[in-house]
Amino acid sequence: MNRVSVSRRAPLFAALLLGASFAASAQNVLIRNAVVHTATAQGTLERADVLVGNGVVRAVGKGLSAPAGVKVIEAEGRPLTPTLFGGITEIGLEEVSGEKSTVDQTVALGADTKEMTVRPEFDVTLAYNPDSVLIPVARIEGIGWTLLGAGTATGGSIVAGQGGIERLDGGPDPIGPRVLFVRLGKDGLGLSGSSRAAQWMILDQLIDESRGRITPDNHAALLTPAGRAALQKYFGGGGRIVFGVDRAADIRQLLRWSAKHQLRIAIAGGGEAWRLAPQLAAAKVPVFVNPLSNLPSDFDQVGASMENAARLQAAGVAVGFSEGGASHNARKVRQLAGNAVAAGLPWDAGLAGLTRVPAEAFGVAGEVGSIAPGKRADLVLWSADPLDVSSVALQVWMDGRAIEMRSRQTELRDRYLRPDNGLPRAYSAPSGN
Repeated sequence: MNRVSVSRRAPLFAALLLGASFAASAQNVLIRNAVVHTATAQGTLERADVLVGNGVVRAVGKGLSAPAGVKVIEAEGRPLTPTLFGGITEIGLEEVSGEKSTVDQTVALGADTKEMTVRPEFDVTLAYNPDSVLIPVARIEGIGWTLLGAGTATGGSIVAGQGGIERLDGGPDPIGPRVLFVRLGKDGLGLSGSSRAAQWMILDQLIDESRGRITPDNHAALLTPAGRAALQKYFGGGGRIVFGVDRAADIRQLLRWSAKHQLRIAIAGGGEAWRLAPQLAAAKVPVFVNPLSNLPSDFDQVGASMENAARLQAAGVAVGFSEGGASHNARKVRQLAGNAVAAGLPWDAGLAGLTRVPAEAFGVAGEVGSIAPGKRADLVLWSADPLDVSSVALQVWMDGRAIEMRSRQTELRDRYLRPDNGLPRAYSAPSGN
């Protein structure tokens, strides 16, 4: 068997060495002597091993033996986690935010007429680009999967459309079920006649249409036949619906409305969610927060607090993390979790918010979000505490394959730092005296 020891050098150099050493690693590997954060009921295992076979975790424990020909990675007591959830993003849907031809997360068929168009059948995963330069940028920082979110725009509606989970392994297809996105509160006012009350009026009409109480030929009907079929999949305990909402009063109304119609919901944002923590826990609603929202940046977040995640978790709410519009900076989601821990959230709950919680919420816990036999071997070996921004991902494995720890950003770094790398100089060499 082959044995590779993790360098004890500074994190940056260790990452470079590992990227070069492991690039050709196969799907069979034994990672030995790691602090294994399983994100399961097993919790954290000190000085433990993880055996990977054919891209799948085969065993987790101490003193595991490597079959013949299996590469052995000596972790030397460093942390090993599942790959992390990058939040609700547009990775692969948005390349350059200022160039419209590279932005695909919204539908606005009524933009020219300024009419609302409701198309819940809109599925952003169909536009996913697995060759996006944003993917390796996030992946080498330990981000292994994300929820592609549908956005809202003038000419669309508060019902934005559907998205799904994409693993950042370069593959084209999403995993797990689709998720429906709805925008409430101030961000939906321009799509609902400038009234929060109208948002519930619109949603009630859509419920009536999808259940046949308003016929398709009615002059006031909003849905296409495909739209009705799409919405029906989310009723009666069907697929998950993510509501973007912050204000406590809107969250309270959402809990009542979703219970009435038997919907499985999650909340993204939840700036004032802590004020309804017991109700959210009772309804089993996961909340994906931004722990850095600690000031009243608008009237929907007057009660924002850095203790939001800690208070929700203490009440029994499943807490995850996401930062709106973070496609180009998905790697910063670790900073969100770390700040939540600094504000009182237990460390294990912080890691769970980047692994197990989103995996369970979005129906992919059988594949990602934890380290356990039978799960995909999507793993990250860290230089130190993964919730500390000074730590780096030394190596990332996807399906047991060591990915090349390189992105456009590292290539640009090397171009500027290494004058002898064979690349054209960005600037003329200074003349000597």
